[in-house]
Amino acid sequence: MSEPVDQARTALTAAPADLLVRRIAGLLDQEYGITDTELLQVDYRLAALLPLTDGEEVTTPGHPAWRCFDHQTPVYADGTGYLPVSMRGERRGVLRVAPVADEGLLAGLAEVATALAHELTAVDPGTDVYRTARRSRRLTLAAEVQWELLPGRSRTRPSFSLAGQLEPAYAVRGDSFDWSDDGERVWTATINGMGEGVAASMLTTLATCALRNARRAGIPLADQAALADQAIYALHRGEQHLATLLLEIDLRSGLLTAVDAGSPRLVLLRDGEVSVQPLEEQFPLGMFEGTLYREQHLQLQRGDRLFMLSDGVVEAAGQNVRYGDSALDRMLRRTGPMSPLDAVRSLLGDLRAFVASDLTDDAVVVCLDWLGPQP
Repeated sequence: MSEPVDQARTALTAAPADLLVRRIAGLLDQEYGITDTELLQVDYRLAALLPLTDGEEVTTPGHPAWRCFDHQTPVYADGTGYLPVSMRGERRGVLRVAPVADEGLLAGLAEVATALAHELTAVDPGTDVYRTARRSRRLTLAAEVQWELLPGRSRTRPSFSLAGQLEPAYAVRGDSFDWSDDGERVWTATINGMGEGVAASMLTTLATCALRNARRAGIPLADQAALADQAIYALHRGEQHLATLLLEIDLRSGLLTAVDAGSPRLVLLRDGEVSVQPLEEQFPLGMFEGTLYREQHLQLQRGDRLFMLSDGVVEAAGQNVRYGDSALDRMLRRTGPMSPLDAVRSLLGDLRAFVASDLTDDAVVVCLDWLGPQP
């Protein structure tokens, strides 16, 4: 199978950005007689697999395409193959191919789907073809800004795995998240923005870019918060501010450093027990001039799971009961066997069921699994 995979990589590299799937389809037809090739991309809400070309979306739980997406393994059903289109833990969707004469071909075809995922990621900034196709409805302008800010929706390395999601996915305003790693540390920022509409998204954009600028300067976590605080205060003079939770994990030791600048909640799931971490709640970014921030530390153990939750999750109300007071702990414990992305999706699905409607307040969930130091 290595020769067709090499051919696929060559074809993808040479293909125009909008014709990646068509070129792969031509190659699979030529090599294997596969005449039906379709890319099903997961939508912004993680609720539907949407076809790139004309076709029906897949929303039914248990459908082979969803089994492939959820378990990240090839699935064979009725002569059709479903292949995960993923790279470095980022799940983009599923490649459906038919007819597949031999189930044994799936392993090699899965390598083609992985090559497609890498190329889709490479061309995405320069074309709207794939972004447009993975929308089940129009995004608000504020949501467009927020999704453009994100580093991705899931990430996997030997020592950690993480995922995040924004809700309401097509109309989020001020909540967001960010992450980065350099092989020695991983940083996350969970942002609980204030305000409405585009004004909220612009405030979050400023905070995210200020935090990235400070992080890339190589300074300690508390100083990153202080510099972002100064940038926001300089522009808004305290009239606008936002809460954020900053984390840094040393990948060699599992030592977590945290700065709680406001309200996002840090929850630890360890050995099936849920505990809210008692962080020192300091001033939100941009509230006062010259705020100094302090770091706190927590030693992680192999197998620990962390959740970063905005107020939109904890404060959501259903029948005069807050989600954070009644249902949250139960749901967090239930996510134990799930991957971080599935845990995030399940938690937000449970939250929507709890409030018996789509979410009206912004909510962000980030989940990180600490897998332990690696050689």
